Amino acid sequence: MLEPLLLLGATVVISLSGVMMPGPVTAGAIAKGAEDKKAGIKIALGHGLVEFPIIAVVALGLTFIASWEAKAVIGVTGGILLIYLGTQLFKPVEKEEARFPYPSTTVGVVTSAANPYFFIWWATVGAALITRALEYGVLFLIIFAVVHWSCDLVWDSFLTYSSHGTLDHWERHSRKVFAFCGAMMLIFGVWFIVSPFI
Repeated sequence: MLEPLLLLGATVVISLSGVMMPGPVTAGAIAKGAEDKKAGIKIALGHGLVEFPIIAVVALGLTFIASWEAKAVIGVTGGILLIYLGTQLFKPVEKEEARFPYPSTTVGVVTSAANPYFFIWWATVGAALITRALEYGVLFLIIFAVVHWSCDLVWDSFLTYSSHGTLDHWERHSRKVFAFCGAMMLIFGVWFIVSPFI
């Protein structure tokens, strides 16, 4: 019983190291957290809508998601979507308007599916973890998937609660924060588009 528990412990450490890396999901969580401190839960749900099918695909041995063709299609399409989302964060809005008027679950889906390196991670590091998890059966694989996703849930919730907690100073700093989040999405969007070709 010790080995499965050690594997789950390793899953938490490895997952958090990936989850906490700055990226599109981070930017989306900060942006949505400004208006809804519980947005992290919804973003994590959107992330899970993309992630759980990928885990199933990798578990079936379909690692084609690591191919250059898949990376190029995901990168270009996802990059365009991220650039669009990023530009929205630079638009001035009236005080009573939503700053980032997209459902949190949608933000979770788009910022996850738009990231080709998210797929590459699952086809490499994630695949190694899945292979080990499968040694203990399908039920353990499900437990593994939930444990991994829980790391996303905790981190996304932390980000949205933290950004929402700054509302006392929000009017003073909101433009800078949204500009930063928008710039992050633009940078990642451009990088995702060009990286398969360099």
